[in-house]
Amino acid sequence: MTATVDTNVLIYAASTKSQRHTRALELLDRLSTGPGLLTLFWPVLLGYVRIVTNPLIVSPPLSTEEAVSNVDSLLARPHVRTASEQDGFWQAFRRTAGPVAAKGNLVTDAHIAALMHQHGVREIWTRDRDFRKFDGIVVRDPFAN
Repeated sequence: MTATVDTNVLIYAASTKSQRHTRALELLDRLSTGPGLLTLFWPVLLGYVRIVTNPLIVSPPLSTEEAVSNVDSLLARPHVRTASEQDGFWQAFRRTAGPVAAKGNLVTDAHIAALMHQHGVREIWTRDRDFRKFDGIVVRDPFAN
């Protein structure tokens, strides 16, 4: 089985001051050591770098080198793979985004959900409840009690 994580999980794992840090880090460790695969999508990884290096969002922000190093370390794990758009992505995106009339921030979630559909990834670990709007996606909140 393969799963993915959303940007917020990566941010919490990097934020040592967050109350969610330990749980996010443990989840990443568990998912990235198998036996299943952890599939990471580029919008999630780049969103992580964008957010954790922005001093208007994170205080103190990570340096670009730290953020990129964190991604490098995660990608080096044997049960982690990356995936991106395949042929027919636009049609997959339209099928995913259309029923929920995706706009604004929901467009990025629809992008990730369409990638999940294209790569056969059904499960996403996230704090973002919006993913429940997309058919065929199983949402797991790593911080729910």
